[in-house]
Amino acid sequence: MSKGTLQTLERGIQVVGFVAEAANGLTMAQIAQKLGTHRTIAYRIVATLEEHGLVSRPGDNRVYLGSGVLTLANSYLPQIRRIAQPVLAELATETDTTAFLAVAQGDAFSVIASADANTGGLQIGYRIGGSHPIHQSAVGITILAGRPPVPGEPEAVSDARAKGYSLTTGQLHPGATGLACPLFTGALEASVGIVTMGDLDGDRCAAIVKRHVAELAQRLAPETDP
Repeated sequence: MSKGTLQTLERGIQVVGFVAEAANGLTMAQIAQKLGTHRTIAYRIVATLEEHGLVSRPGDNRVYLGSGVLTLANSYLPQIRRIAQPVLAELATETDTTAFLAVAQGDAFSVIASADANTGGLQIGYRIGGSHPIHQSAVGITILAGRPPVPGEPEAVSDARAKGYSLTTGQLHPGATGLACPLFTGALEASVGIVTMGDLDGDRCAAIVKRHVAELAQRLAPETDP
C-alpha cells in the first residue's frame, strides 16, 4: 500500500472522528479546515465515506455520521463483551458482588456485560442493554469524570475525577451500593463497576476494581508490531 493511500485512509478516519464530535454535523469547509487540506480533497474523502455509509449528507450541506457507523458499533460491542466477561467474572468473585461494564450513549449509559459472584448470596442483576441517565449512579458519574472538566459540573463528578472512582448508594436500586471506575480505551467512554446490597469498603474495593480495569484496558488495547 502506498504512502499516499495510507494518508488518505488516515484522513478518512479523522473525518469520521470530527463528524462524530459535532452534534450538528460539519460543513465541507469546516472539514477541510480541520484536515488542513483543500476543499476538493475533503470532498473526495467525504464522498468515499458516504459510499460506505460512514457519513451522510441529507441535503442541508452538512456532513453527519451515517448508518454504517451503527453497523460497526453493533459488531464492536459483542467483541468487547467477549473480552470483558472473564475479567468481570474474576472481579465479581473477588469482591463478592455483581460486576459490570457500561458504555456511554449520549446522555445515558448502557450496561453491555455483567457477572455475578458464585457465592449463593443475594445478587443485583443488571439488564443487558438497559439505559440509565448518565448523571445517575457511580457508573455515570465516573464516565463523566473521564471527560474534561466543565464549568458547573456536579461535585460528585469532580470528586470522582480526583479519586479515580465513585461510590454511591441507592441511586439505581434502593439499599444497593455501587462503586465504579472509568475505563480508558481511546475507542469508547466506558466504566467498570460493582454493586451489592449493603455497604462496600470504598478504598479496598476501588483498588480491586482499578486493578481489573487496568487488565481489561490492556486486553482491549490494539496489538502493536514488535
